[in-house]
Amino acid sequence: MKKSKEIKTAILVLSGILLFIFIFNYLKGENLLNSSRKITAVYSNVEGLAPSSVVTINGHKVGKVQDISFTQDGSGMLLVSMLIDSDFKFSKNSSAQLYESGLIGGKAIAIIPANDGGENAVSGDVLKSEIKPGLTELVNQRLTPLQEKIESVILSADTLLNNINSIFDEETNSSIKGSIYQLEKTISSFEKTSNALQNLLSDNEESVTTTLGNFSTISEDLSEVSASLSEANLAETIVGLQSAITNFDTLLSNIEQGEGSVGKLMSDEGLYDNLEGALGQLEALLEDMKLNPKRYVHFSLFGKKNKPYSSEKSAVKSTEESKN
Repeated sequence: MKKSKEIKTAILVLSGILLFIFIFNYLKGENLLNSSRKITAVYSNVEGLAPSSVVTINGHKVGKVQDISFTQDGSGMLLVSMLIDSDFKFSKNSSAQLYESGLIGGKAIAIIPANDGGENAVSGDVLKSEIKPGLTELVNQRLTPLQEKIESVILSADTLLNNINSIFDEETNSSIKGSIYQLEKTISSFEKTSNALQNLLSDNEESVTTTLGNFSTISEDLSEVSASLSEANLAETIVGLQSAITNFDTLLSNIEQGEGSVGKLMSDEGLYDNLEGALGQLEALLEDMKLNPKRYVHFSLFGKKNKPYSSEKSAVKSTEESKN
């Protein structure tokens, strides 16, 4: 009887120890009743990743983070152990990407399958690690250039204000005030002039009305004159002008064809040759008169007879005189 109680007590103690071990490992993320694969990855910064965080493939949960510890080489790198509960096969060349699961959801790990036909990942394999920028980091990347531009604009605005302050000194302010004062005086003078002009128009409204009426009458007269000019018989004048031009063209055509005195004078080559010969003889006569003036003008007290004119003797005598 005592032995049976001792056996039962021993069984209960052993069962409690086994249950404690099972619960302890389960809380650590290990399921002793399941054939999970233990895969690791090394990160320089886990950015708040905690044990029991989700491990996914294509957004589907396939396991969880079991443990996070420093590597033994003293480099400060972090070794992340993952338990993969799924039977999904993926290459050991796949990568474990650390990403931000949500604005307040913390960090998680996504396994990116390599699909390179390599060996399947098994327990003990180390995957390549990647870190995907989170929303906060992306916002910082976008805000940093914007912040630099805003600082540059603020600096430029500050410089501009300093320059404006340096320009608008006491002398410039007094000049601006004087200009504004002169502008007010100008506006006041313009107002007075406008009032005076309005009074002038009011006092001479009848004269202005009469002048406008006269202008209207003159416009009507001009309209009548324009109408008279438009109704004038300009067609006959144009026809007469065209007829005169036609007659002039006919006259020029007749001259070119040798008709009439002028046409014959311009087109008859014989007449041109005769005129050219006559001019040559006249030129020879004048030349002989210059060389032998006594032959043409005689004055004798004793009535000496004139010698007959001979062209050959005159030519010989002219030649001898030219030689002498």
